[in-house]
Amino acid sequence: MILVTGGRGFIGAHTVRALLDLGERCVLGQRAAGPPPALVSEREVREGRAVVEPMDCTDPGSVLAAGRRHRVTGIVHLAAAGMGASAPLDELSANAAGLFAVLRAAREWGAGRVVVASTIGVYAGVTDQVLREDAPLPVASPHAIPAGKKIAEVVADAAASSGLDVVAARIGAIWGPLGRPSSPFFAAPRLVHTAARHAMAAGGASVSSTARAGETQAAGEGGVPGEAAPSYAEDAVDMCYARDCGRALALLQTTATLRHRTYNVGGGRAVANREVAAAIGRAVPGAAPALLPGRSQGAPAVDACLDISRLREDTGYASEWDLDRAVTDYVGWLRAGNPR
Repeated sequence: MILVTGGRGFIGAHTVRALLDLGERCVLGQRAAGPPPALVSEREVREGRAVVEPMDCTDPGSVLAAGRRHRVTGIVHLAAAGMGASAPLDELSANAAGLFAVLRAAREWGAGRVVVASTIGVYAGVTDQVLREDAPLPVASPHAIPAGKKIAEVVADAAASSGLDVVAARIGAIWGPLGRPSSPFFAAPRLVHTAARHAMAAGGASVSSTARAGETQAAGEGGVPGEAAPSYAEDAVDMCYARDCGRALALLQTTATLRHRTYNVGGGRAVANREVAAAIGRAVPGAAPALLPGRSQGAPAVDACLDISRLREDTGYASEWDLDRAVTDYVGWLRAGNPR
């Protein structure tokens, strides 16, 4: 079975779904108790194809216990301390402890491969427009998240040098079902949530209290008077739909031979807010968000994107969700009553 730490989380749930679709069985390790994610069917749970296990990755015994109950043949390590939930040093310490616990468990179990989640944020300070995995990275980081992921990549590389099969996945801006309604890093989630909210209101559908609460920060993307200022049309980011991201990570876990230790996981191009708005207008006529012209004051001079050539060449990955299909899918998911 493939252990997915953080398997009930946003990216974790999509990774589990993709692994199940590839015929794998999964252990979903999660510190917080709860049912399997909505992407996993009741039948898959009944048949033992997806099993939720309580797991605190900072506790090595908790991780090893899963290996006594299941034969773990591979790991996708996505679990991490919640963003801003603790002081930066505590966050870095917890994430490092979790990684060491997972790597030691992999060694004890003889697991085939460990895929470790990193982030596009490690490229902060790199001036290239196309971000390649072999680009030299600055030591300094502007935030605790990329700092922690750089630590993780160094540890993962050392573990790989000692004989473990470990690869790092530098994940871009991910959006889609189960994701946060609003992101501090890019506008697409709140743009889509606002469009779905307006579509449900126009259709007389009930909008859950959870959805409304999640929309607090999404205000303004529909051009409603009195709401926060809209996003800027030309601001752009490399964004990847969650279903594509899950499939990419599943392929990194299951592909027999990988030639590299680091892979970018993203869309492969920078997508501007105006493109997202246009796609929303096509998916929900009349709901295209109002955007300010130009770029925001803090926007980078160059819209960088991830080079995903390695991922494509080594795993056969190809995106199945272009922008229009993704927006339509996401709006449909939200209109079905899902709060995220």
